[in-house]
Amino acid sequence: MKVVAVRSLRVLLVLLALAFCGYSVASQWDAAVDAFRQMSWAALAGALAAGLAGLFVWMLGWREFLAGLGSPLPVRAVFRISGISQLGKYVPGKVWALVTQIEMTREHKVPPERSFGSTMLAVATSTSCGLAVAAVTLPLTSAAARREYWWLFLLAPVLLAMLHPRIVSWALGVMLRLVRRPPLEHPVGLGATLRAVGWTVLGWALFGVHTWLLCAAVGGDGRGLPFLATGAYALAFVAGFLVFIAPGGIGAREAALTVVLTPVLPAGAPVVVAIASRVLLTAADLLIAGVAFLLGRTAPGTGNEPRSKELVTGTPPTTGTPPTTGTQPTKEGP
Repeated sequence: MKVVAVRSLRVLLVLLALAFCGYSVASQWDAAVDAFRQMSWAALAGALAAGLAGLFVWMLGWREFLAGLGSPLPVRAVFRISGISQLGKYVPGKVWALVTQIEMTREHKVPPERSFGSTMLAVATSTSCGLAVAAVTLPLTSAAARREYWWLFLLAPVLLAMLHPRIVSWALGVMLRLVRRPPLEHPVGLGATLRAVGWTVLGWALFGVHTWLLCAAVGGDGRGLPFLATGAYALAFVAGFLVFIAPGGIGAREAALTVVLTPVLPAGAPVVVAIASRVLLTAADLLIAGVAFLLGRTAPGTGNEPRSKELVTGTPPTTGTPPTTGTQPTKEGP
């Protein structure tokens, strides 16, 4: 009964997420159509591909944290869990993605505290690295960003320092005690943290390509545009994340992106870029969720089963009768 209840709750959450996701697209449909008409299909396809790649490498960053906490999972399993659960970010409250992710990792025998800890680490890493990327790229390229969001830049070094394993272990321990969960068996190591940071920074670079292609498609140019576009999206994402109620940061992300891009794009173009980016990344989330759902229907197992000797060595497993080698084992004792 518990399994049926959990699966029913998951289906309900996914349907609710799809409803909010559809609403976010439908509410901007006319503006999105107008935005797409101003861009080439090649630019839109490239921006969509870059967004898909960025979301995928962020999944790999979460996988590093999960493995660092003691629960390594195959890429296929991580793709399915993350692809479906991330639809929860479109539901107001920002906790539904975490709830769905924890429940889905249970199928792979991952303790809830490890799933919770790895997700908190992934969120903290994406936020910290996003602010760091914005702090590196924007102060020298955007006066508007310096004027409106200077206080966020000051948080970047503080948040990056807080990713140190000792600080992370203490913070996770406090959070787990607050929710009355057992402590983690061991902290995530520095190696896993650095690998996750690497995947996260690569993701930000790919989202920068996504934004740059859209900016170039509406008439943006200049040698500094790729850096400005990357920093603008990173800053906008963090601003949207800090607005707790808005599903997927809708509204706040577009506002921040428009503020930073207005001085460097033709009149009206920043709004076009913001809308096109929102619709394309929503489509990317839906595509990944669809593929993840299909993978779940054909999944060979949980990914934690021990591999048989036949799969590992290419030889059939023994059936209890020792092989004949030409010599008989000697008997010891009387």
